[in-house]
Amino acid sequence: PEVCLRLEVGPNAAVHSPLAVQNGFLHMLVHSYTAELFMSFLTNLGPFLEDEIIPEVIPMEIEVVDAKITLKDDSPQVYPTSPGPVPITLAVDHVIVKRRDDGVFYLTGQQRWGNLFFPQEQKAPAECVLAAPAAGTHGLQLKEVPELQRELQTMKIALAEANMDKARLLQEIRKYNPLFQL
Repeated sequence: PEVCLRLEVGPNAAVHSPLAVQNGFLHMLVHSYTAELFMSFLTNLGPFLEDEIIPEVIPMEIEVVDAKITLKDDSPQVYPTSPGPVPITLAVDHVIVKRRDDGVFYLTGQQRWGNLFFPQEQKAPAECVLAAPAAGTHGLQLKEVPELQRELQTMKIALAEANMDKARLLQEIRKYNPLFQL
């Protein structure tokens, strides 16, 4: 894993923002980071970060490339017969977090096309052909229709699985409490 940190202060930092001249500009790059964290670590991190004074706004840009964080729930189990929670894995391909002079954090993503990265805000390529607009519609890209149909099928399958899980959980609850009603 790589972590690069750069703090610029003074007249040269004006390239990033006017406030950076006074407070500085922090640029951080995290590349190929892998970690396993317990959920209790994240829940107890809040009080550690609290302060009694309002901190100065430092404009910054944090870039995370190829990171993978696994969160494990270490809280006590409610039901002893439960197999326990499944760890959650957060995989980040390329994300940029920017903090501007107003103190707001902006999160932007990147799309990967082969080995090249393109900003998420880019428009569709020029070779996309628009369908003839029908009355009152704006026309969809021809390439989008099959993709949307596949996504619809995936959502239908996910809904069916969720309904099966719901029925199974209701059956489990009724095993312990036959009078339970939704």
